[in-house]
Amino acid sequence: MQFAPSGDPLLVSERDGRALIEAIASHCTHPEAGIFGPDSITWRINRESALFLGAGRAALLQLAHPWVATALVEHSALLERPIERFHRTFRIVFTMIFGTLDQALAAARYLHALHTRISGEMTEDVAAYRRGSRYQANEIGALRWVYATLMESAVLAYECVLPPLSAEEREQYYAESKTLAELFGIPASALPESWTDFLDYNREMHASQALGVSQDARRMAHKLLAGAGSWIHPPRWYRALTTAWLPERFRNEFGLEFGESDRRAAETARQRLPEIYRRLPAMIRFAGPWHEASARLHRRPSGVVARLSNRFWIGQMRLPFTSDSALRS
Repeated sequence: MQFAPSGDPLLVSERDGRALIEAIASHCTHPEAGIFGPDSITWRINRESALFLGAGRAALLQLAHPWVATALVEHSALLERPIERFHRTFRIVFTMIFGTLDQALAAARYLHALHTRISGEMTEDVAAYRRGSRYQANEIGALRWVYATLMESAVLAYECVLPPLSAEEREQYYAESKTLAELFGIPASALPESWTDFLDYNREMHASQALGVSQDARRMAHKLLAGAGSWIHPPRWYRALTTAWLPERFRNEFGLEFGESDRRAAETARQRLPEIYRRLPAMIRFAGPWHEASARLHRRPSGVVARLSNRFWIGQMRLPFTSDSALRS
């Protein structure tokens, strides 16, 4: 499997995207529970608010893909309002995971339509990418990298505060995540076969010229870690933990400090977080979209705490409905 840019990009066509969505819909046995449902390991992992611990790492690794970083500069307000990127990402992903079948498919259609409108030219030489070369957001390699950062960072964050997953659980989670990848527009044939292969893919990408930190990416990373433009200002221990979880190459390329005091802050967080986290009440520990989905299946309103949690995670009180426009708000 070729990961570095080579030859013509492999794009997700409208027909291919539609075929993936239709195949997923045809296999859904409980539309109200959505694509995965309450018995899935996908629900079990993604309901944990601990996923926030890995959000910074995932965001920075996404910025390390030159196409992603350039597209964000030219087609988003990330530099001024970085929290919008956080909200949009989790709004789409949580709708795919915890929404009804109709909600999940609407999110997939919206994401595909969004990506087809995002293209342009590279503004500087970065890694294997030349200034003036074309980028397109619905290219399978770029989509696969964004998906990979979310999947790997979720497991890393989960296991930071909870007992490690067994080998069988990791394989199950990865197998289920391939369905999520198809909602992104990525066919299963374009993904590593197993969890072990997936980890190998990540290591290969970390060392390859398919990734590289541009000047814009470096500026965005520092703004994100400072909480610029939002009411969320990550504490020092969070910034240290995020930096500790990055491959050394990207600490250096992003220009992130990681001295002895930062190492101690990250290690202290790793030691203390599990005990603190396991004492959290369920209404705080589990993310609002999971509470909303659980309430939906039990035919009851989601409640004030769940709606406030949704506001934190997705920027609005409820998961979007079937109207694709609701995903943009």
